[in-house]
Amino acid sequence: MWVVVKGWSRAASACIVGRRGVSCSSSCSSSWASTGTGGRRHGSTRSEDAADPPKVLITGGLGQLGVGLAKLLRRRFGKNNVILSDIKKPPKHVFHSGPFIYSDILDHKNLREIVVNNNISWLVHYSAVLSAVGENNLTIGAFGPSSPRDPAPELCVQRPRTIYGVSKYYHHRYGLDFRCLRYPGIISADFQPGGGTTDYAVQIFHAAVKSGHFECNLHSDTRLPMMYIDDCLRATLEMLEAPASALGARTYNINAMSFTPGDLTREIRKALPDLRVTYRVDPLRQAIADSWPMAFEDSAARRDWGWKHDYDLAELVQAMLTHVTPGNRLVHAN
Repeated sequence: MWVVVKGWSRAASACIVGRRGVSCSSSCSSSWASTGTGGRRHGSTRSEDAADPPKVLITGGLGQLGVGLAKLLRRRFGKNNVILSDIKKPPKHVFHSGPFIYSDILDHKNLREIVVNNNISWLVHYSAVLSAVGENNLTIGAFGPSSPRDPAPELCVQRPRTIYGVSKYYHHRYGLDFRCLRYPGIISADFQPGGGTTDYAVQIFHAAVKSGHFECNLHSDTRLPMMYIDDCLRATLEMLEAPASALGARTYNINAMSFTPGDLTREIRKALPDLRVTYRVDPLRQAIADSWPMAFEDSAARRDWGWKHDYDLAELVQAMLTHVTPGNRLVHAN
């Protein structure tokens, strides 16, 4: 899940001093106008009432989303305007790519100091524990067994409880321009899987290229919503830059496709016909997957700020195989 706030100077204390242990993706946003494109865009607009770029802090930044978003935002706003942070030591290439600091979101005093000392205007929270190694996943895992699954609507009961209700209160009580995205499973070739229930959709590509055999830990007909990382990062930037007047909600679903392990296997075999897939179901991951939505309903994002995905299943498979295949040499389907 992901969030945005405007009027940061007035509301920062209330936002940061929120309940201990509540983690979300949060971005605190000031209006900004730019002539750069930062990649393909589909109808999002920006407020033109300010000339200075935002100063961005990304927490939990060493995962696939944080590093990718920092790269995108630095291209758009300038390297020194985007600060990446985490509680771990960064790899050398990340450390040298732009500003990096230590930041623990549970240390509220230190987080306030970082915001004030660096004049932060957007705060993006990616601090979370992945679903299969923790209790909650703050993307599709924000739903639960009692939530509608096919598709999961924009507004519905969410169990376990999430930051949504708290954020709505701070928006009305303190004037926070709080914006939240619910991500589906995100697929990227740049990072090894880290314990999430949708990891199979990344692991299968590496196994297909390396050995030609993949053992899947979910049933072949387990349908889950998915998205390629380029679409995810672009959606995040477009949501950050959308004018508040265009937004009819504080929280939005975004979606690109839904597929099963069987669907993905058949699409990969169009390029790698000898791929062999077997199934050894992990009861924990399967139980989590069975409690999640099979599809996201994201018409509000498409209507309000012009969200439109670029990658369907065929495009995702082509992009992933291109990135994980040595020398980028593929057997292309006829």
